Parts: sequence; structure tokens; C-alpha cells
Amino acid sequence: MENQMSPAVKQNDERESAEVVAVARRRKFTASYKRRIVREADACSNPGTVGALLRREGLYSSHLSNWRQEVEAAELAALQSKPRGPKPGATKAADRRVLGLELEVAKLKKQLGRAEQIIDVQKKLCDLLGLPTAGDVP
Repeated sequence: MENQMSPAVKQNDERESAEVVAVARRRKFTASYKRRIVREADACSNPGTVGALLRREGLYSSHLSNWRQEVEAAELAALQSKPRGPKPGATKAADRRVLGLELEVAKLKKQLGRAEQIIDVQKKLCDLLGLPTAGDVP
């Protein structure tokens, strides 16, 4: 048997099922898409065609202006000369780290030598004054 509903009830059910819950989601655009849109916008010559392009794609004018700046920056970066010579490799970084660690070890050895000298002086002072040392205490 079919379930017989009144038209008003059917309309309410359709409205409830057609309702879309708005969840904010950030859109992500690929570099090729951005480049294509910038090229299309640059090719527009008639008034209003850029606006039509943006409406068709669902974009804002701020998207287009930001993407134009990105494209220009990328083109400038591609045209700049690259530094010559060998690339900094992992071995050079490792060598710098080893050198830094060796300097730290030398510094710590120097501090240890001073501490041992101070301890020796304290022991001699305790012997002269007749005070018990850590080794004498049971």
C-alpha cells in the first residue's frame, strides 16, 4: 500500500529535505586555475566582460587582483639570476654542527678544569683549618 499524504504535508517534507546546512569551507584554487583566470581576465577588452567572467566563476575582484600580484611575483622570481656555485649540502651543515659541538666541548672542558681547581683549593683550606671534608664524614 502506498502512503497517502496530503499535499501540505508533502510540501513540508520537501522543504525540510531540500534545506542545506551552511558550513563555511575555504575554497582552494590550483595554480593552473589561477593562471587561467588571470589570462582570461587580461584578454577581456570590452567593458563588463571581466565582471561577467568573475560572476561566471563565482569569484571576487579581490581574488583577481591578488592572483595578478602572485603571477607577477612568480614571473619576477623566474627571471632573477640564481646564485652561482655549489649548493649548500647536508655535509656542509653537518660540518658546521660538528665544529659547533667541538667548540662547546672545549668550553665545557675549560669550565671543568676551573671547577676541579676550586675543589682542590677548598680541600687544602679544610686541611689547614682542620675542618672535616666530604671524604672524612662517615
